[in-house]
Amino acid sequence: MERLIAATKNKGKINEIKQVLSGLPLDIISMSEAGIDIDVVEDGATFEENSLKKALEICKVSKSMVLADDSGLEVDFLGGAPGIYSARFAGPGASDTDKNNKLLKMLKDVPFEKRTARFVCAIAVAFPHGRHFVVRGTCEGFIDFECKGSNGFGYDPLFFIQQYNKTMAEIDADLKNQISHRAKALALMQGKLQKYL
Repeated sequence: MERLIAATKNKGKINEIKQVLSGLPLDIISMSEAGIDIDVVEDGATFEENSLKKALEICKVSKSMVLADDSGLEVDFLGGAPGIYSARFAGPGASDTDKNNKLLKMLKDVPFEKRTARFVCAIAVAFPHGRHFVVRGTCEGFIDFECKGSNGFGYDPLFFIQQYNKTMAEIDADLKNQISHRAKALALMQGKLQKYL
């Protein structure tokens, strides 16, 4: 069984990765379980560049297969912002509430039909022999006028999915694991890894 290091410190993300890739002959472990504690500077211009940089740098250190992701929210009215800056959108150390409040302020008088947005997730896998690939998953929605729901994190309470008439934070984990940007990217990655393994 081949070892795969998930390049994240987020336990929720690691569980999601393990769930989606559970059918593959992989021993999926976190960076801390692998004894790796490095912070890769995400200075790429796209989600793909950031995820690949993270995967390649940790692969070099660990000599193992590495999976890394970079994800965020793109709001069309804001020209795609916060985009790759989603995590630090409201400044260093800002809470999810701070980020959501900043977004609501920026969209204060914008009508619902102009509040289109998407969650984006790029996932890269790097192999010790130098091969690598990147996939992208997206989930389309709107930015709601107020936060709703308590399942999820980040911008989930503001991200309204018309098809379900709920925010991402109001749907249950099973449905989220089918429709989310990360779930879609992981499903594409699973297909790629199946061919490789």
